[in-house]
Amino acid sequence: MLVKDFVQSIITGNVGRSRRLLPNEILDLKVAFMSTETVAAVADADNKRKLALEVDVQTVGPCRRHVRVKIAEAEIQEARKQCVKEFGTSAAVPGFRVGKVPAGLIERRFNKEISERIREKLLIESLEQLGEDKSIEPIDEPQFDVASLQIPDTGDFEYEFDVEVRPEFEIPAYSGLSIKRPVHTVSESEIEKRIRDYQIERATERVVDRPVAAGDYARVTLEFRHADNKLSTVSNQRVVVRPSLKLRDGEITGFDQLLIGAKAGDVLTTSLVVTPEAENVELRGETIQVNVTVVNVVEFDLKSVDEIAEEFALESAEEVRNEVRKTLERQVTYRQRQETRRQVLEQMTASADWELPESLVRRQVENALRREMLEMQQAGFSFDEIRARENELRQKSLTTTRQALKEHFVLDRVATKESIEVEPYEIDAEIGLMAYQQMETPRKLRARLQKNGMIENLEAQIRERKAVDHILAHATFEDIPMEISETETSFALPYSVAGTSVAGTIEDSQEEDSEE
Repeated sequence: MLVKDFVQSIITGNVGRSRRLLPNEILDLKVAFMSTETVAAVADADNKRKLALEVDVQTVGPCRRHVRVKIAEAEIQEARKQCVKEFGTSAAVPGFRVGKVPAGLIERRFNKEISERIREKLLIESLEQLGEDKSIEPIDEPQFDVASLQIPDTGDFEYEFDVEVRPEFEIPAYSGLSIKRPVHTVSESEIEKRIRDYQIERATERVVDRPVAAGDYARVTLEFRHADNKLSTVSNQRVVVRPSLKLRDGEITGFDQLLIGAKAGDVLTTSLVVTPEAENVELRGETIQVNVTVVNVVEFDLKSVDEIAEEFALESAEEVRNEVRKTLERQVTYRQRQETRRQVLEQMTASADWELPESLVRRQVENALRREMLEMQQAGFSFDEIRARENELRQKSLTTTRQALKEHFVLDRVATKESIEVEPYEIDAEIGLMAYQQMETPRKLRARLQKNGMIENLEAQIRERKAVDHILAHATFEDIPMEISETETSFALPYSVAGTSVAGTIEDSQEEDSEE
């Protein structure tokens, strides 16, 4: 659906906000030379006659079209007359009063400006008409070198571009699906553990002089080497001594056994294998040497639960427990929703064997990650839990993103069919809940989401959730026990072996808050 949304997006360069597919990436076509006058003249003209166009659309790959457009010479001459007339009403030429300059002189004196105006006008009108006639639905920036286009003095005006489009498929049946729904009751031990997490997050750290033990908090420096070359160093990081230390592109297994018994100053050596979908292509599958220097072992002077209550503006420790219970219940709801969503989408995408362009998948890795991180923030997971999930997803980013894209296309079609939309108050409510759980103001959180381009992610996420809820409202359920792991087996750091970092995730939020 190009039509007016598409044309308006070209005019403003703000397409991601006017379309639902893949916020931050969809059709970000910027035609910088277009003037306000041309925009107003073209975009506001209703019931105008159609241009004489010849359009040829060819399939050149998965979700990819090559579009060739020819505009008849007569249309160029008509546009030229209109532009000369427009210039004639305001052009200042020595020896003539404004509005009285001969058309021939206007055309000669302002030939370059008139040609550019013609180009603007014909491009906007033809692209709008192309959308109405051919129903091309772009999902990425067309490969379109506007600056190279020239209006000919004689003959037709032709231009062409490649564009990625939505896949074509039939929506699977989604009424009456059979779903196994996991259920769980929050335990007292879970509440105690989460309260301790809150206490540690706000505790004063102190160094202790003893060997590392399992489950300890320790500060370490990690040095990554490959073929005698130093790749990167991550200094003085606080970690929890658990069986696994997860990075964005690899995992150190046996991490606890490596550190247990070590003292400050000890240098320990191990290795990891870079994941097959790591950002650094050359290192994929390579074995990396890791030198771990123990900086120190730390313990905490914990705040009391009453002090935690005061920070949360609660009246008592019991209120803290009640709020923690609510947060954990939201997490149960999140896990339940994720599992039922997985089953819904597994059934609905079973026949989704259409291919997606590799370039599209790669561009959407960060977008897919952001959306899951947002959902976990909404559910009240801790930064450590979110980071661990992020690293897990990064290690298989292309595979998970490809599946996420297919799910998005299916849910977008369901939402469109069922006329599902997102109201402003729903976005406000989500931001308010996230702000409360992160102990900050909604205004501050909204500003950060806008800065990172995540408001659009949030809107699309809510819309997809409502589509899943619609499907679940017509499903049949069998309740089963939810698998809740009481044993924490890993800890995550927001770094990769090659030292690369990616903007816009949970770490950026923490860094911005610390700067303020």
